[in-house]
Amino acid sequence: MKNLITEKLSAAFAPQSLDVVDESHLHAGHAGHRAGGETHYRVHIVAEAFQGKTRVDRHRMINQTLSGELASTVHALAINARAPGEN
Repeated sequence: MKNLITEKLSAAFAPQSLDVVDESHLHAGHAGHRAGGETHYRVHIVAEAFQGKTRVDRHRMINQTLSGELASTVHALAINARAPGEN
């Protein structure tokens, strides 16, 4: 799943940097967690596509790109999306 998320975000946004972290182990026993993990992810992405977009717009863009995964396998996705030069 981590590789699929990375591939989809790379294809959609051509990011300058992208880090996808599987945090499923941190959510054992919580809602949405299942044996084997691959349910909770954190994404750090920097891409020109986010220039001039609000935080909500950026999240919507990423959620739309990963809509299939969010509707099936992925329970939670934490997003840090920035344009180049932003902190």
